[in-house]
Amino acid sequence: MARALLVALFVLTGGTVYLFVAKIWWMPPLISTSGAAVDRGFSATLLILGIVFALAQVGLGVFVWKFRKTRTSSYSTGHRGAEFAWTALTAIIFVGLSLAGERTWADLHSSPARGGPPVQVEVTGTQFAWYFRYPGADGIFGRTDPATVDASLGSASAIGLDTSDPASKDDFVASTLVVPVGREVQLRLHAQDVIHSFFVPELRLKQDAVPGLNVQARFDATKLGDYEIVCAELCGLGHYRMHGTLRVVSDADYSKWLQEHKEAAR
Repeated sequence: MARALLVALFVLTGGTVYLFVAKIWWMPPLISTSGAAVDRGFSATLLILGIVFALAQVGLGVFVWKFRKTRTSSYSTGHRGAEFAWTALTAIIFVGLSLAGERTWADLHSSPARGGPPVQVEVTGTQFAWYFRYPGADGIFGRTDPATVDASLGSASAIGLDTSDPASKDDFVASTLVVPVGREVQLRLHAQDVIHSFFVPELRLKQDAVPGLNVQARFDATKLGDYEIVCAELCGLGHYRMHGTLRVVSDADYSKWLQEHKEAAR
């Protein structure tokens, strides 16, 4: 029985380690410059905790084999020095990972823009859709009025765009997030009803949108293509169908798309 338990333990441990080392069912290819830091933090966490996991299973296997014929038990109060040592080591590992993650988080959310002014987009999550508002020629987002929200009247009404505000007259709302490749994009995330979570796996970007808060997030896409935007927060019965599309295009295509929508919004 001890031999069978030992074999099962090592097979399960080896299989688990292999799945991570071989990167089976891994994350999709990265398409953002800022996401590289997220991947490094993720890999470092898996490496450190993977080593701890493997050593713990080896230790368990050694004890299973060593005491396989023992029929009696004895009481032990433990070893105080060993308890202090592994508690301190655990604290050092978790504090170190937290500090590294804090630097990555700060870089993604609060560091100054790089490479010129970013593309500004306001993202509104509502049950169960995403809406993306772009400022017009003035570069200023106009007011919104929650009392006028009505998704049945179109995308602008879905976010309550206040057309009486001069700054709102040239704003336009799209159902697809279109951004130029290689340029920083600054998102302003809002939620109308409950907490939603803006998530694009290829960007390594996941950020909650909270009612009443103006949450900032940013990214710099490096590869052309269409990518799925999902809500990563259980937001109601229709959560499963809350999808959107991130479309990364060339500078020329973005300028053309932007001009077409600005003219339509006049």
